[in-house]
Amino acid sequence: MSIATGAYGVSFGALAVAAGLDVWQTCVLSLLMFTGGSQFAFIGVIASGGLAAAPSAIASAALLGARNVAYAVRMNPVVGLSWWHRIAAAQFTIDESTAVALAHTEPRARRIGFWVTGLGIYVGWNIATLAGALLGDVLGDVRTYGLDAAAAAAFLALLWPRLRSRQAIAVGIAAAVVAASLTPWLMPGIPVLIAAFVAILVGWFNWLGARGERAR
Repeated sequence: MSIATGAYGVSFGALAVAAGLDVWQTCVLSLLMFTGGSQFAFIGVIASGGLAAAPSAIASAALLGARNVAYAVRMNPVVGLSWWHRIAAAQFTIDESTAVALAHTEPRARRIGFWVTGLGIYVGWNIATLAGALLGDVLGDVRTYGLDAAAAAAFLALLWPRLRSRQAIAVGIAAAVVAASLTPWLMPGIPVLIAAFVAILVGWFNWLGARGERAR
């Protein structure tokens, strides 16, 4: 997971420089923002509207990154008991670290999975970002290398084992349909948040779930 996702940072580095950012601005985005979806949303808006579109770019990145709040609530008991563990974990609470942690059932394995994945991707992503920013002209169109597909495939590989019940399958399909349908019409981030409500509604009303689950 760290190798697949980290390598995709090359694409971000090259596209960010092509959008008008210089090398150090590109690297700072990866060091501080560090959530791929938000970073790509940011440079996508900048590429289409220039610096005048910066407020819209920030809004899009923030909306897309808001999903990490839900991850943080779930990861709070996983990352460690001390306050400094939780503060440090905020930087590494992303899709992949959350997915790897939840793929395990034993608390220690979840904690190790979270930290190893989060730190591994952070290091790899930032190295790859620098490489992409410096070598963008040499690499050409980085999308032709299929790195975006590699990152998505790695995440789906973690999601697949969790689709063991009718309820989980229904949530996955419904959320995908909602997000895909709304993406052409809404600004980045909003379709993901709306799709998340599918899981909340299904869990709240326990649609297709075992009897007694909602009460517990």
